[in-house]
Amino acid sequence: MISLLQRVSQAHVIVDGQTLGQIGPGLLVLVCAERGDSEAQANKLLAKILKLRIFADDAGKMNRSVQDLDGLGTPGGLLIVSQFTLAADTTGGNRPSFTQAAAPDEGRRLYDHFVTQARAAHPIVQTGQFAADMKVHLVNDGPITIPLRVA
Repeated sequence: MISLLQRVSQAHVIVDGQTLGQIGPGLLVLVCAERGDSEAQANKLLAKILKLRIFADDAGKMNRSVQDLDGLGTPGGLLIVSQFTLAADTTGGNRPSFTQAAAPDEGRRLYDHFVTQARAAHPIVQTGQFAADMKVHLVNDGPITIPLRVA
């Protein structure tokens, strides 16, 4: 699975003029299932995201995870948004190929699994809508943007 994390001071996602999910400080998690991925990859990716130390400690060093923020009185949120375009292959020309992305049914199943596991492990989880035309608004904090891929 592939993910692109953006540390945000706030983010929200809109579908058909309605705000579906919104968070304050935390992580915007763009996630894509690839062909051959399973729940094991989704679980591994989530575990990495929850423990990744990309938030500042008292000394200003990136030493806290999104989970560590919870104990500081400012819970870090997760806004999880499906984005199959993370699997884009641009090596063959100017039009991206998405053949490495999981088939839609499998992508939805793994996305739903990822969200379910995130909600079981973290207090603040919001989402977009799988396969919808979404408008994602964010204030990137840092800016900090981290690509992650697990096999």
